[in-house]
Amino acid sequence: MRMVIQVAKAELRNLFYSPVAWFMLVLFMVLCAYFYTTPLFIKANWQDILLRNRPNLTAITNGSLTRDLFLGEDGFFTHVLQNLYLIIPLLTMGLIGREVQSGTIKLLYSSPIKIRQIVLGKFLAIMIYNLLLVMITGIFFVSAMLNVKSVDYGMLLSAALGFYLLICTYAAIGAFMSSLSTYQIVTALGTFVVILVLTMIGKLWQQYDIVRDLTYFLFLSGRTEKMLAGLITSRDVIYFLVLIAMFLLFTMFRLKGARELKPWYIKTARYIGATGVVLIIGYVSSRPAMTLYWDTTQNKVNTIHRKTQQIIKEMGEDPIEVTLYSNLLGKTAFAALPEKRSEYIHQFWDQYLRFKPNINFKYEYYYDYDSTAMGSEMPYHLRGKSVDQMARKKAEHSEWDLSIYQKPAEIRKKIDLRSEYLHLVMKVTYKGRSEFLRTSMGTPVWPGERQVAAAFKKLLYPEKIPQVYFITGHYERSTLKYGQREYGVHTSNKLRSSALVNNGFNVDTISLDNRDIPGKTDLLVLADPKSALSDLCQEKIRNYISQGGNMIIMGEPGKQSIVNPVLSQLGLQLAEGTLINAKSMESPDMVNADGSGAFGGLMYDPSSPTFQSIHSDAALRMAGAAAFLKSDSTDFNYTPLFHDAVNVFLKKGSFVLDSAEVLFNATEGDLRELPPVVGQKEKPFTTMLALQRFKGKKDQRIIVSADADCLSNFEVMQVDKYGSFLYSWTTYGNFPVYLPYAEAPDKMLTITGTTAKVLSIVYTYILPAIVLLAGSILLIRRKRK
Repeated sequence: MRMVIQVAKAELRNLFYSPVAWFMLVLFMVLCAYFYTTPLFIKANWQDILLRNRPNLTAITNGSLTRDLFLGEDGFFTHVLQNLYLIIPLLTMGLIGREVQSGTIKLLYSSPIKIRQIVLGKFLAIMIYNLLLVMITGIFFVSAMLNVKSVDYGMLLSAALGFYLLICTYAAIGAFMSSLSTYQIVTALGTFVVILVLTMIGKLWQQYDIVRDLTYFLFLSGRTEKMLAGLITSRDVIYFLVLIAMFLLFTMFRLKGARELKPWYIKTARYIGATGVVLIIGYVSSRPAMTLYWDTTQNKVNTIHRKTQQIIKEMGEDPIEVTLYSNLLGKTAFAALPEKRSEYIHQFWDQYLRFKPNINFKYEYYYDYDSTAMGSEMPYHLRGKSVDQMARKKAEHSEWDLSIYQKPAEIRKKIDLRSEYLHLVMKVTYKGRSEFLRTSMGTPVWPGERQVAAAFKKLLYPEKIPQVYFITGHYERSTLKYGQREYGVHTSNKLRSSALVNNGFNVDTISLDNRDIPGKTDLLVLADPKSALSDLCQEKIRNYISQGGNMIIMGEPGKQSIVNPVLSQLGLQLAEGTLINAKSMESPDMVNADGSGAFGGLMYDPSSPTFQSIHSDAALRMAGAAAFLKSDSTDFNYTPLFHDAVNVFLKKGSFVLDSAEVLFNATEGDLRELPPVVGQKEKPFTTMLALQRFKGKKDQRIIVSADADCLSNFEVMQVDKYGSFLYSWTTYGNFPVYLPYAEAPDKMLTITGTTAKVLSIVYTYILPAIVLLAGSILLIRRKRK
């Protein structure tokens, strides 16, 4: 070890007595300063503008400010890593070749020092120099700790480790290339090429099963992504260490081979043997069961939620099989190509493999087309052709291998996916039960954690799957249509991740004039019937309610007489008339109903940040709403959820919205208030109520709404935000699986735009000038001696 240190000292003297090392330090410092202070100045200026208008502002970004500054599109590491090619190869280009060219290598060979000590000593010197580069990045880490409120320390430390391992790997590659040639320019270019190949190799030949794992294992840049984001994995750390060891061994083999007179195949066998050992170690260490994880972020954003972990834990040791069905003629077929398989596993499934290593993957590629299932829209060059012709044309146009795709008749013998719109889909199988895990038409394609957790939970507890029936036969809102009035988007649209069918619910329709309510009905929905319910239908609903069944009932102004016979059993009535907002900037019948604190309590997890925000500022747009009156005494507990009393009155009779202003007229029966509903102290107009009672051991829950448009396709954004709470509460919170993550605390800067500008000058000009001056003084004094 003493000789290694001596060689390292000598190499460090050579480095710092040459202008190249100092120039690289200054260049690196300027690059880091520019890529840190540029986004910092922009964000600080933006914060100043916002604070002038909103002094109580608590956030200037929706996510983590630390992540934005360092990993965003214009972030620190995003650009710094792209410029490392300019630094490391120039430092290592003369590491070994310089000794050969000057003849000093002979002195080293003749001295009592071994080749491995020479190589390790020189590499130790480069590692120490690399620490200086990390220390430069540390300047900006410390600056971020001072500039960002509640900065994510863990992410920065993980990023520093990933950065250091990456530049040390680059240095090991450079050391080997330096041993191959005495021409330093050739060595530098060779290092560039090798680093470029290892950076790009993870995207090459991914369509071939034989080489996919090998090339993805050697994918250098992909190994830093997780560490930069705050997730340290044992496989990534081992990858860097074995890759460094491999290139250092290659360097030793090269120097040793130059002194030996042994056959070429023996020398070649050394390289092959070292490569084989490295690949074996890398393969074994990358297996899910052998991988260790450490999420260093303060909110554990790289780790699936504890609820998802608990579901996976309860699944035990039984394996899960995931079969990916990819249709060549589907719009998202590109995401499931064989060359995308490694990304599919490592970027989507890896977070679940961490807790469930025995997930097995299968792939079924096919082509099929059905205009009823997929729609009639097809690219121009595919129109008017047979299915086989379309497949050949698309495969030719996209340069895909048609031979791996099964024909329609072949795939339909295995499974008929027309009910899934022949779209990209996964079938998850566990203990003989299967559930579909659906992808999206937009970005990202793959489902979110909430949908994966719901699919796993359905497989684990099939008895808890809520069966929701929407009553039909009286022109109710449709779960199958996507018009503005209908409910298809949030209920049964399989291509929308937030839809009920993708979050654990089974949704169906039922005509009570023709069928009885099934015994396994968890929720019955009556959504704005337009025609009077038959006596038979009303009787079945009354019986269902009297037996403790859960319901959601939604009415509309002008149709009070249709739903009031059902509501009378609940001790409620919809008052005649329409709520009018006298100060509305929109249509006068557009009411922004305020949520009571009780609405947030409909969440299964009231301790979550989502509950806290909804508890305080929930508001529901209701386009055309009535109001509730208490009619009779019942044993239900009434909890008002939404109401509106500010500038709102109840307009009786008919009126025209698109002409003159709708005015209050007491002589026509207009009202400014109604008697308060039970459970309400003030007298606002109540527009939505939660009813609850216990019939023996049965916990009966009913939601009633004086507006049905609030859950329509037109209001899909607010349905995504609030709608699931209504379905969740009425089905006892089993689904959807709420995964409330804590809000990132680092959402504000502690500096102004002026301060950020000063920091930019200090970091970009003053600090590099000091380093340049120190280096110049050292070099001048060295030259004088």
